[in-house]
Amino acid sequence: MKSILLSLILTTMTYEMPKLPYANKDLEPVISEQTVNFHYGKHLQTYVTNLNNLVPGTEFEGKSLEVIVATAPDGPIFNNAGQVLNHTLYFLQFTGKPNKHEPSGKLAEAINKEWGSFENFKKEFSNASITLFGSGWAWLSVDKDGKLHITKEANGSNPLRNGLKPILGFDVWEHAYYLDYQNRRADHIAALWSIIDWDIVGKRIE
Repeated sequence: MKSILLSLILTTMTYEMPKLPYANKDLEPVISEQTVNFHYGKHLQTYVTNLNNLVPGTEFEGKSLEVIVATAPDGPIFNNAGQVLNHTLYFLQFTGKPNKHEPSGKLAEAINKEWGSFENFKKEFSNASITLFGSGWAWLSVDKDGKLHITKEANGSNPLRNGLKPILGFDVWEHAYYLDYQNRRADHIAALWSIIDWDIVGKRIE
């Protein structure tokens, strides 16, 4: 009976909007309430709706977002799954009341080992975010050996495609910042550092 119930749950899986741990206005002035309303409430909702419409009847029915993103061929299912996963990681990494402005513990040690200091890491990650051509994401990820990597991913791709586990992502699609910063992507990137919840990011490295 238990296996039958599990099978039913898996085959009827639906993908849901992540629940924000803050109010839509709490990220101001870094990210305005208007941008959260559009970016989270409309863009992400569209990706979630699309994915729920695309997956039934395919080999990916009942599969987790991570499995779909890692294994699906390029196309509508991958594109929408990638953006649902990307945006879930993105929106849940922020806090309206940051209690610290840099990582600690295992994450801090890994950053210092790879880049020498947190400030050096910020420069490298910000540069990746600013110089990515067109739409996409900059990611901090960890490999199976615990080594950190900064990568640029076009459109809705994700480091999972290359066997890496993403732990921090900056969205550089224009809809992520245009209402607040227009074409000033660098200013948006510089401001994002002040609202990162490093406790959340640190837990993702485990």
